[in-house]
Amino acid sequence: MKLVHLPIFALLVSNILCQYDYGPYYYEPANLVVPTYPVCSVECECPIYIPSAMYCNHRKLKAIPMVPAQIKYLYLQNNQLTGIPSGVFDNATSLLWLVLDNNQITSDNVGKNAFSKLKTLQRLYINGNNLTDVVRSLPKSLVELKLSMNKISKIGNSLKGLENLTTLLLHDNNLNDVGGAMSGLKSLSYLDLSTNKLTKLPDDLPAAVMTFYIDHNSISSIPKDYFSKMAILQHLRMSNNKLTDEGISDKVFNITSLLELDLAFNKLKSIPVVNENLENLYLQANQIEKFTLSSFCRVTGPEDFSRIRYLRLDANRITRADLPFDMIQCLRMAGDITLDF
Repeated sequence: MKLVHLPIFALLVSNILCQYDYGPYYYEPANLVVPTYPVCSVECECPIYIPSAMYCNHRKLKAIPMVPAQIKYLYLQNNQLTGIPSGVFDNATSLLWLVLDNNQITSDNVGKNAFSKLKTLQRLYINGNNLTDVVRSLPKSLVELKLSMNKISKIGNSLKGLENLTTLLLHDNNLNDVGGAMSGLKSLSYLDLSTNKLTKLPDDLPAAVMTFYIDHNSISSIPKDYFSKMAILQHLRMSNNKLTDEGISDKVFNITSLLELDLAFNKLKSIPVVNENLENLYLQANQIEKFTLSSFCRVTGPEDFSRIRYLRLDANRITRADLPFDMIQCLRMAGDITLDF
């Protein structure tokens, strides 16, 4: 199958790279010889020029070492930890960052009060472990919570009271329903629920959400006014689901604030109506049979036109010959339209 790219003004190519950001204090000291601050756990390193950071990563640790009171940044990723006992952080009440990625921590081995003394903790990362539930007694001070690549199947009330939380990563887990678990997260702006087993969207997402990823699930429908309260939503990814024309209303994606919409690899037969402000639209690998210009522009004029810059329609049932002759009036800003020859 041959693809054709239609440059109307200029080719737009965007690459998105995802990586963990441990902040300005993060580095890998394992192979470096650095002076160590006198008050430090013997298993770890506390560089004298960053005395508030303790690096215990990549040390084959099976237990969390003693954490001195002055430590604010604790890195325990890539070890062999299986649990987080209650009281293990009672002396580390100044912690701001706690990184526990890529260990073997299970929910049964996380103490009920493991985090209860961490009243100032802002960032907690427990990606790539063996959790089956969201950890309990989370500090209300949390700004970022990353629990991706675990085996989490339920959330329950574990997120209740986290009104400062802005980022929540739960992708690559075993969730099949999250209900209203996020409804009280009034500051939440970034939510990733991709690669789970969800068959329906979460109930009552906060109005502050700007980025919402829920691709690679099994969602077949969207409630009519689902996005009406999300007035600043900019990035929405719902690719690799089971969406059909019958499962979505005519204007469900007519979201004024939306800049990026990914609906690739679904079962859509027509191009959904989108707002004129949308810039990037991905619809490849659906069952679309017709190019409907009215999906992008209801009227055209000097100031009335689509802001679409990048549009993918390949692997559908339309070709270059199906494009309307007057589309330039509507899609005048498009840099790249990709479809089958």
